[in-house]
Parts: sequence; structure tokens; C-alpha cells
Amino acid sequence: MTQAELIAALPQGRLPPELMQLHAADYALLFGAGLLLAALLSLLALPLLERRPSRRSLIRATRALPPQERSLAIACILGHLPTGLRATAYGAAPPLDSDTIERIALKAGRVRR
Repeated sequence: MTQAELIAALPQGRLPPELMQLHAADYALLFGAGLLLAALLSLLALPLLERRPSRRSLIRATRALPPQERSLAIACILGHLPTGLRATAYGAAPPLDSDTIERIALKAGRVRR
């Protein structure tokens, strides 16, 4: 049976044949619904598509911290505490200067990725 035969087999008054035809307003409504759905999906996917900052920029962002706190923040960024920063982090040695801390951290970050 074709679609027209099925509609013709329905009792009178249940389904007018005009409902089975799409008009320009129906196409506009479907297009608008598609745009809204695409906007919603792009908003949901946006956090997954953002670029994460590099380790180098995260390490450089810790420059304002005191040496002990900076060493521990670098450990959180790298996932481990570099050997050269252990004494500074635990206060067993005098604090290192900012450039030395950064050099040790960047070197440790390249080795363990």
C-alpha cells in the first residue's frame, strides 16, 4: 500500500490530507529547529574543544609565588617533584632563584611526558 492509499483508508475527519504536505513555513520551522539544535550541541562541545595551556606557560605563571610554594605548584603541574627542587620545596636548602627553578622544571617536564 502506498502512502496515499493508507491516508485514503482512514475514516473521514481523522486526518486531513493537508497535514501530510510540507509547506514553506514547515521547512522554515525545521531549519530553525536544526539551527537551535546545532547551537546547543556546539555549546555542549565547547569545553571539550578548548586548548589547554602548555606546561611552559603554566610553569611561568607560578613566578609570583615564593620559592617553596612555587616548587610544590610545579610538582602539581608536572605530576612529580623534580629532583633539583626537592630540597627547596621542603626547606632543607636555601631557595633557588626564579630562573633556576624554571630551568629545572622545564628540563624535568621534557624528560617525563
